[in-house]
Amino acid sequence: MPTPSLDFLQRLGLREPTASPPSKRRDFIKQASLGGLSLAGLITAPIAPTLEYATQRVRRASSPSDLKITDMRYAVVMNGGGRCPIIRIDTNQDIHGLGEVRDGANWRYALFLKSRLLGLNPCNVEMIFKRIKQFGHHGRQAGGVCAVEMALWDLAGKAYGVPAYQLLGGKYRDRVRLYADTPRADSPAEFGRRMKERVEEKGYTFLKMDFGIESLKGVEGALVNDNFWDVDRQWDSAPLSYGATEHPFTQIQITDKGLDLLAEYIASVREAVGYSVPLASDHYGHFDLNNAIRLGKAVEPYRLAWLEDLLPWKFTNQWREITAAITTPTTTGEDIYLKEEFIKLIDHHAVDIIHPDLASSGGLLETKRIGDYAEERGIAMAMHFAGTPVSFMANVHCAAATQNFVALEHHSVDLDYWEDLVDTEQPLIENGFAIVPEAPGLGVELNEEVVKQHLDEEDSAYFSPTPGWNDIRSWDRLWS
Repeated sequence: MPTPSLDFLQRLGLREPTASPPSKRRDFIKQASLGGLSLAGLITAPIAPTLEYATQRVRRASSPSDLKITDMRYAVVMNGGGRCPIIRIDTNQDIHGLGEVRDGANWRYALFLKSRLLGLNPCNVEMIFKRIKQFGHHGRQAGGVCAVEMALWDLAGKAYGVPAYQLLGGKYRDRVRLYADTPRADSPAEFGRRMKERVEEKGYTFLKMDFGIESLKGVEGALVNDNFWDVDRQWDSAPLSYGATEHPFTQIQITDKGLDLLAEYIASVREAVGYSVPLASDHYGHFDLNNAIRLGKAVEPYRLAWLEDLLPWKFTNQWREITAAITTPTTTGEDIYLKEEFIKLIDHHAVDIIHPDLASSGGLLETKRIGDYAEERGIAMAMHFAGTPVSFMANVHCAAATQNFVALEHHSVDLDYWEDLVDTEQPLIENGFAIVPEAPGLGVELNEEVVKQHLDEEDSAYFSPTPGWNDIRSWDRLWS
């Protein structure tokens, strides 16, 4: 059997470089000897043992072509007051992938897909996504498909030893700008104080505030038709409730007095943080197109970064009317599943900024495709997010890989244990920016001790076996 040439050994890093200094030559020979094989022995050894020795320190994350999905399990983590199911996809090798079902959704959306994944190679992310995407829909119903897609990119990155952003085509940025979400405060002065703290004490350079007609409840002369609707029940999902009634159908109107009172909240925040900090807004309440335009015009002096979700996303033509009527940028999209509905908004220039939530829009690759389509048509992309660091890091990788990205929401600024839910090689956030990780996959692993302290009391299972979801019991093909 022929022995390896010196050129071959040099390519492997085992032949001393030409004209090396004496000290480096001695170090090389010493290291080779300590490894159990002399340089002379290496040169004369058979090729198979030589290759085995030469590559013994090469990091093998896995054998990607032989990787197979063997299991899926879940744990429901309490992210403040919200439930965030985390899934773990196991394989026949010593790696697993983490994903997260969107906040407020059910883990069953993901476990339903388990039987359709077993035995597949998780590195075939797009193929698997096309196999399962029929089981997602708008809003939280997309949560299962998106959680699986996140976990597949985590697995593929670990299998190949590269960060997820690299598999999306590389990165545009090393840090991802965050905007700090801030829930409604009871008074304009309190709102201003809290927002100033986010800038001066926590280092955020982009803010978002919630202001809406909930603050006008009980104020005489501020609203029309609030004697019928409970305007402080925006999140009620009972049939025919205010929360479950789409905006055009409440017939609530905001009076001039009401608009002035809402403007006081924004003015107080602007006085506290100034105008150099972008200030976005959300959660205005349920009212129609005409009142949305009136509100948009009333707040124009404060130069908000955007007005978000003034109406349900599906009313494309109404969104176009609002956008054309006001000068403050408009945005929607956090509940849209897949790129097709975003394309409608973009092609009609119905909004100025698209706003996908990666845990609803289809996962990392689909969201990047949405961003790329918008970029070609001159529209920017901000990203909605409210969950644990698992989904957060999926967003970070996507944002790093998408050029027209503006800012990513951070919904847990005030949650003291949030960053401790995971272990990382570097901080998650520094001065209002997420640090793009270089570790393989999503770049995070769960901190088991902390996660177990914050499991849902009603479902405290921590990645228990799920054999009841192993078998396919339906015929899924959509055509004959």
